[in-house]
Amino acid sequence: MNLPNRISLSRIILTPVMMVLFLLDGVIPYRIGPLLATLVFLIAAATDGIDGHIARSRGLVTTLGKFLDSIADKILCTVAFVLIAFAAPVLRVWVAALVCVHIARDLIISALRQIAASKGIVLAADMWGKIKAVADYIAIPLLMAAPAISALAGIDVIYLYATGFAFLALATLLSVISAVHYLVRNKEVLKDADGNSTAE
Repeated sequence: MNLPNRISLSRIILTPVMMVLFLLDGVIPYRIGPLLATLVFLIAAATDGIDGHIARSRGLVTTLGKFLDSIADKILCTVAFVLIAFAAPVLRVWVAALVCVHIARDLIISALRQIAASKGIVLAADMWGKIKAVADYIAIPLLMAAPAISALAGIDVIYLYATGFAFLALATLLSVISAVHYLVRNKEVLKDADGNSTAE
């Protein structure tokens, strides 16, 4: 396994570490668990892009690497979003709803890419998806750390949480735009050779 693949794999390995630390809130004193979980998430998120850059610059692009890079991002963010929805101190229903939209979008895009791959077509990430990923990487640490920072600094959690929620709402909007853009741009992928839709 080459270096870029190891970096991608590290994101998958760090995901359960993040989850355990986050769920230790109340066990570790001073709500340090969620802060440590946020730190682990930021470290894992920082590797996103590094693996791809190394692979391209050193000619180490592999099929396994493409798979690991894609699945690692989805595992990391999906688990983080589920944790956030589970522990949301305010706006829980709304946070859960937005998280469901995120997960649905990822499932739709993954299915579309799977269909495309079966036809020998590679669907590259689009601009909307990349912008959405940036919004995710801002929203998640804000929402994960907000309750702990509030408890430690004596700040009303609603102010911190509102900022994270705003970025989550933005990321959700970008998720929808990205999904629509993918489907419209690649609508031919969903058609059989005779021009009919593959849907049953």
